[in-house]
Amino acid sequence: MFEFDQYLGFLAFLSILTIGFWLMIFLLTFVIPYWLVGAIMEHLKYGKNKQKIEKRK
Repeated sequence: MFEFDQYLGFLAFLSILTIGFWLMIFLLTFVIPYWLVGAIMEHLKYGKNKQKIEKRK
């Protein structure tokens, strides 16, 4: 059915596919929400500081 080099190629393909799948799951469930929440919090802090600076002037 398969020769040994075809078997290794098939295993490499499955490994790359599996790594890509889990990387996508990791990015969508942890990294992107963490990045967005941090960016929003930083934006809110910057807005509060901007208002304080404008009041002092």
